[in-house]
Amino acid sequence: MSTPLHEQAELLLVDDDITFCSVLQSALEKRGYHVTVAHSVEQALPIAAANPPEYAVVDLKMGGASGLVLIRSLHELDSATRIVVLTGYASIATAVEAIKLGATQYLAKPANADEIVAAFGHSARADHPLNAQPSSISRLEWEHIQRVLQENNGNISATARALNMHRRTLQRKLGKYPAEPG
Repeated sequence: MSTPLHEQAELLLVDDDITFCSVLQSALEKRGYHVTVAHSVEQALPIAAANPPEYAVVDLKMGGASGLVLIRSLHELDSATRIVVLTGYASIATAVEAIKLGATQYLAKPANADEIVAAFGHSARADHPLNAQPSSISRLEWEHIQRVLQENNGNISATARALNMHRRTLQRKLGKYPAEPG
C-alpha cells in the first residue's frame, strides 16, 4: 500500500533504537514514504504538531514517555493517521490500550517494512475470528503482569506489591520472553 514516489506520504517513525530506525527509514523510503525520524516521544510531539503525518510507526517502550502517549496525541491531531505500534513486549493489555487510543495495528518486534506497510492497510477494529484454542497459563500470567505493570506506569516495585510478589521474582518474570499464545 505504498504511495507513488511523486506523491510521497508523510510517515513519522519513532523508536529509540537508532540502528533499527536507520534501516527501517531506508526501507520505507524505498516504498514511497517521506520518513521523519524521532527517537523519543518528547522529540516526536513537536514534529507531529508542526506537520501531522498520514502514517506513523511508534515503538511502545522507549526511554521517557510511553509510545501510548504519542498514539493519543497523534490521534487527537488527526484521527485519520494510520498508526502501527511496534513492541518487543507484546501483551493483550497493551495491544487493547493502543487500539483504544487510536492505533491502527499492533505488531510484535521484529517486524519488517513489508509487514508494517501491510499493517497500515488493516483495520484493528475489523471483526477478526477469535482463536478457538485457549491461551496457556504462562501466557495468561504474562498478560496479567503486563496489565498490572501498565496500571502502575511501569513501576516494578508498585507492580510487585500489587501482585503480592517479591520485586526480584517479578523482574525475573519480566526478563523472560512472553509465553507463546495457545
